Parts: sequence; C-alpha cells; structure tokens
Amino acid sequence: MNEGNTANKQSQDSSANFGTLVPKGGGDPIPLLKKNLLIGRRESCDIVLRFKNVSAHHCQLSVRGGYWYVKDLKSLNGVKVNDVSIADRRLQSGDTLSIAKHHYRIYYVPAELGAVGPPPPDAPPEEIFGDSLLKRAGLEHPPGQKRKKRRSIDPLKSSPPKPDR
Repeated sequence: MNEGNTANKQSQDSSANFGTLVPKGGGDPIPLLKKNLLIGRRESCDIVLRFKNVSAHHCQLSVRGGYWYVKDLKSLNGVKVNDVSIADRRLQSGDTLSIAKHHYRIYYVPAELGAVGPPPPDAPPEEIFGDSLLKRAGLEHPPGQKRKKRRSIDPLKSSPPKPDR
C-alpha cells in the first residue's frame, strides 16, 4: 500500500484490525493491525512515512487498557493531538494525530480493544506521578542552580533610631 510518500508495511492478510488511521486531505486509510506500532521514516518501522520532516523513529502507537496511546520518541518535528504538542497521550476515536506536518484521524472502538468503564486520564499515570509535587508546583530548583539568599530583617536595624535620654 502506497499513498503519496506513505507506506504501510503491515500485512493486509491479517484478520485483526485494531483501528484505522485516515490521512486528512485524502489518501488510503492505514489499518492498525498490531497493538504496538512504530511510526517513522525508516524501513524497519511498522508504518513508514517517507517524508524528510519525519524522524527515523518518530512515535509509538500502543494499546493500553483498550485505548490507543501515542508517545513521541523525541522526534525533531514533534507529535500533536488535536493541535496540542504531546509527549505521551491517550487518543480518542476521531482525534487528529499530527506527525510532523502530516495529519491523520484515528478511528477505533475501545470496547473491541478491551476497554471497560469510563476512559482513563489523557496522560498515562507514570507521567502524572513522575514528578515531585514541589516540581509540579514550580517550587523545586534544578540541580546546580543556586537559590537566592533571603536577607534577614533585623528589627533593630529596620526600626527608626530611638531618641537618647
């Protein structure tokens, strides 16, 4: 299968279909035939995007708890979900996935992938709990950065001089 510079190396003979990526603006849909897919420019990727602005190993798609997640593999031109840059995020069916400047819609049925109950948070738990509360609140100082010294206030020096008796 070859759409413009997009090639899908997955076998079309497989009966398993875990969803579809549909290029926005036209093109052949890309079936998601495995629960873990590497997307990038290299021929060794599961989904090959032959564009100069796509990194060799650009991003990883994986099913967790019945939902597709996308993880940016430190690509040069980034990954966006619904026009928001992400590092690791859950994808809803119908979301727009942008890989560099190439846009796709993802379609799938969570219940068919094993989802039960309400959707989990957009960010995976390890991203939520990966930082300390001080860091998340902006109170932690990076290593090597000196903290500003606070001047102590000496009440004797800051009060007006006492009159002599």
